[in-house]
Order: sequence, then structure tokens, then C-alpha cells
Amino acid sequence: MQNDLITLNPTTRFSDRVENYVKYRPSYPKEIIPFLEKYYDLSGYKRIADIGSGTGIFSELFLQSGYSVIGIEPNDHMRRAAETRLGKYHGFTSRNHRAEQTGLRSHSLDMITVAQAFHWMEPIKTKKEFLRILKPDGHIVLAWNLRLRHSEFLQDYQTLRQKYAIDYKEGKMVDEEAIQIFFHPMLVKVHSFPNVQQLDFEALKGQLLSASYMPLPGHDSYSAMINDLIVLFIEHNENGLVRMEFETKLYINR
Repeated sequence: MQNDLITLNPTTRFSDRVENYVKYRPSYPKEIIPFLEKYYDLSGYKRIADIGSGTGIFSELFLQSGYSVIGIEPNDHMRRAAETRLGKYHGFTSRNHRAEQTGLRSHSLDMITVAQAFHWMEPIKTKKEFLRILKPDGHIVLAWNLRLRHSEFLQDYQTLRQKYAIDYKEGKMVDEEAIQIFFHPMLVKVHSFPNVQQLDFEALKGQLLSASYMPLPGHDSYSAMINDLIVLFIEHNENGLVRMEFETKLYINR
């Protein structure tokens, strides 16, 4: 799957989605930081790099807790959005590099994080680079927000996305076999956290449009998609909000 996605050019693919991405993509549970501190030796002096940092959503989780983070992001629009968003944090550094060639010093990092981006990376080259820049006792954290489908609203929303998706149909971002191969011979531990958003219509629309494969204004199917989204929202909202539910999964070497 990674090789197929790489051909879609992730360094430019989200450039016309940045505003919606910044405003409406879900953040990550705040419980992640104390969890990493308790079980994975995270502490204030540790050096952290967020690879494929995008608009800085995962980086901000650490920055809010006082950590310093190096953000590595090759997409110019997303990187500049992160720099605007996170400029208030003295601990944030932003660099224009890729996962496969980060430009970071060998064995200089205590923790590498990759949130919602591993499936865009070339796994063999990325593994080689991560092992080069990570300290021998360091940790790699692969994170995803995975949308659940257990409610009627979530099922109908997924059907709408599949109906109107362009370029490619949404596949499985988390490839368990590929993750095991990536970490081998290190053992990997999986941790899950609940993550919920309450969205009004504008937020629901913005989150839909933040996906790189959904049609934007001017596309032939855009108006029909928005009309269907309005109907979906009217049918499922409670007091002007719908409940978007995710499972946040972390894959971490032991």
C-alpha cells in the first residue's frame, strides 16, 4: 500500500486542503503524554522529532506539555501552517525534509513520532533512517486516529465518503503486517485511546474536505456531495452536533 500512496505525491497532495486540515482534523487524546511518561520513559530532557509533522497537530500535544519538538515536513503549505500554528512555542523547530532523509544527526533522538503519516512513507528507507537517527534505547511511536463505524451516522458518513472519493478509494491506513515488518526485530506494543469530536455542520464539512481525495468546489460532483452531507447532518444531528468517534492507536517498540 505504501508504494501506491507514494505515487500520489504527498509533498503536494494536501496543499489545497491546509485551512480545513488545520481547523477541523481531530487532535489526539491528552492522556497520551502522561502515558508515554509513565511507560516509555518520556521526560523533559528527551529529544523528540515528529516526522511527517504536517500542520503540527501531534507536535502540539507535546509542546503543550512543555516538550521541545523538531517537526520534519516536506509539504511546503502544511509546514508553513505548522510554523504559524506553533510559533508561540519556544520549543518548536521546523525543517523541510522527508522521512527517508531527515537531515538529523545520527543517534540524536530519544523518541520519533509519526502521526497519520506512516502510510505515505517508503518503509525500507524510512526504517534505515529512523534507526540511524534514533538512540539505541529510543522509541518509535506510530500513531493514527482511526474513524469508527459502529453508529448509524458513522456508517452513513463512510458511505458518503466512498461514494464521492476521487483519485483512489479509501483503503486501510494501518497495515499490521507492514508495521510488524517495519519494527522487526524489535517487538511492538499496541495501545488504544478513545477520541471523540462534537461537530457542527461547518466542522463536519471542513473535515470532509480536508481529505485529499474528496472533491473541492468546482468539481462536477462537489454540489451533489454537499447536498448529501446536508441531508446526512439533518438526519443525525442532536442539538446541532454530530458525534465523530475515533480510536487513537499507538504502535511503539518495546
